[in-house]
Amino acid sequence: MSTQTILPVEVDTLKNTSANNGEPAWLTESRTKALQLAGELELPKLEKMRLDRWDLGHFGNVREGRSEVSQQIPDSVKSLVNMTEASNLIVQRNGDIVFSQLSSDLASKGVIFTDLETAAREHGDLVKQYLHTAVKADENQLTALHAALWNGGVFLYVPKNVEVEIPLQSIFLLDDTKTTFAPHIVIVAEANSAVTYVDNYISGDYSDKIVHNGVAEVFVKSGAKVRFATVHNFNVNTTDLIYRRSVVDNDGSIEWIVGEMNAGDSVSETLSILQGNGSLSDAKVIAVGSGTQKLNYTTKAVHFGKSSESQMITRAVMREQATAIINGITKIEKGATKANGEQTEKVLMLSPKARGDANPILLIDEDDVKAGHAASVGQVNPEQIYYLMSRGITREQAERLVIYGFLAPVVSDIPLEQLQEQLQGLVERKLGQ
Repeated sequence: MSTQTILPVEVDTLKNTSANNGEPAWLTESRTKALQLAGELELPKLEKMRLDRWDLGHFGNVREGRSEVSQQIPDSVKSLVNMTEASNLIVQRNGDIVFSQLSSDLASKGVIFTDLETAAREHGDLVKQYLHTAVKADENQLTALHAALWNGGVFLYVPKNVEVEIPLQSIFLLDDTKTTFAPHIVIVAEANSAVTYVDNYISGDYSDKIVHNGVAEVFVKSGAKVRFATVHNFNVNTTDLIYRRSVVDNDGSIEWIVGEMNAGDSVSETLSILQGNGSLSDAKVIAVGSGTQKLNYTTKAVHFGKSSESQMITRAVMREQATAIINGITKIEKGATKANGEQTEKVLMLSPKARGDANPILLIDEDDVKAGHAASVGQVNPEQIYYLMSRGITREQAERLVIYGFLAPVVSDIPLEQLQEQLQGLVERKLGQ
C-alpha cells in the first residue's frame, strides 16, 4: 500500500478547531502530531484479510463546538438502562453528551466518571499521563487517525483501595454520519481497587457510510480488578474498527466480555499486556456474522510477569455468506517463568457459503511455562440435534438450543441484566430466529 494518504482534515484546520473547542494546548499538539503521522503510516496488516481493499474513506467531519448536556435520554437508549438516583451512567449521541450521572457516594470517594473531553480540561495531568500510552498513535494509520480525530469517549478513574460494587455504564449512539464518530475510553484502576465498566455501541437508521475508529485503554494497577463488558451493534452501513488494550500490574486482573453484533464489516483487537507478576487476563468474545460481512477479530495476551495467567474463549457463529478470521495469540516473553496461557477458538457455520477460520497462535520464549490451545471450525453437530429431537423437540428448536449453548459462556457473564437481554435478542435477530 502507498503511504500517500488523503487525510480527512487539514492540519491547520484541526489545530484551530481543537483550540476553538477549548482543548488544552497539550491535547491540540497531540492531535496535530498524530494527523501528520497518519499521512506517513500504513494501514495495519491483518491475518488473511486485506484492509486496504475496504472502503475506509468515510470518517465524517471534525466536530466544532459541543452541544449542551440535555439530560434527556433518547428513546432508542431507554430500554438499555435502569435509572435510579444511584445510577452511574453516561450517554453520548454522535460524540456529544446527552446524559451524565455519577452517584454522590462514588464522587465522595474520589471516583471520576465523565466524558474524556471534559476530563482533559479538568484533570489534564491525569489524562495526559495515560492517553495514547497503551494504544500509541504511531502504531499504524488507524491509530494515528484516531489520536487526531477522537471525540466523546469516557474517562473512568478509581482511587486506591476503592471498590465500586455497582457497574458503571456508557452508551454511545450513532445516528448522524456527517460528524466523526470516534469515542476513546480510558480506565485507570489504582492499586487494590475494583470496578465493572459496561458500554454499548448502537446506531440509528441511516443510509450513508461511516467508519467508527475507536480505542479503549485500561490500566490495572497492583492488586486491582477490572471487568470490562462491551456490545457493538452498528448497522450495515458502519465499518467498525477498534483497539481494546489493557496494561496489568502485579496481581492485577482484567476480564473482557465482548459481544460483536455488528451488521457491517468489523475489525477488533482485544489485547492484555500482563506486565506484572501474578497478573491475570480472562477474555470472552462472541460474534455472529451474517449477509456478506467480513470480520477479523484478534484476542491476544502478552506475558511479561512471572506466574501470569491468561484465558481466552472466542465463539463465532456464521451464516449466509459471512467471512470471519478469528485469531487467538498467546505470547510468553523471556523471563515470564511459571506463566500459563490457554486459548480456545470455535467457529460454527450455519451455511455452506459461510467461511470461518480459527487461528490459534502460541509464541513462547520461556521454558518454564504452560500454554495450550484448541480450535475448531464446523457445522452444527447432527448427533446433538438428533439427541434433542429424540426428546420431543423440533429440529428448529434443537438447532436454536445448540447455538445458544455454544454462545452461553459469554452471554451468561454479561454483568447487567438489561445488556444481557439485549445481547440475547441481538443473537436471535442475527440468526433469524
